Amino acid sequence: MSRRPADRDTPAYLTPAVYHTLLALSDAPMHGYAISQEVARLTEGRLSMGPGTLYGTLQRLHDAGWVERTDAVEATGSHAERRRYYQLTTAGRLVLRTEARRLVRAVRLATDHAVLDGS
Repeated sequence: MSRRPADRDTPAYLTPAVYHTLLALSDAPMHGYAISQEVARLTEGRLSMGPGTLYGTLQRLHDAGWVERTDAVEATGSHAERRRYYQLTTAGRLVLRTEARRLVRAVRLATDHAVLDGS
């Protein structure tokens, strides 16, 4: 996570791993493996998060107050009790929304400058 020097609590932009992890959690709480599967689906396989990247990212997001562990559990499955579930916090949802708006502005600029026209 990159931060502006002037405001240590406000991200200047999010890394792809952070952005897609927050995006994966935007609909419902998930456990780690489900998050990695959703990130792969959202990115059409372009971003594959191994356990080290995934759990390192989740720890940083937890430390920043953007995600929290929750008691949500799957109704089925033998591993349900051992899985840690994560959900977005209000701050995490705000950070995600802010980053999504930044990306929309970036695409608008690229469109305005004919970057996306294929020329």
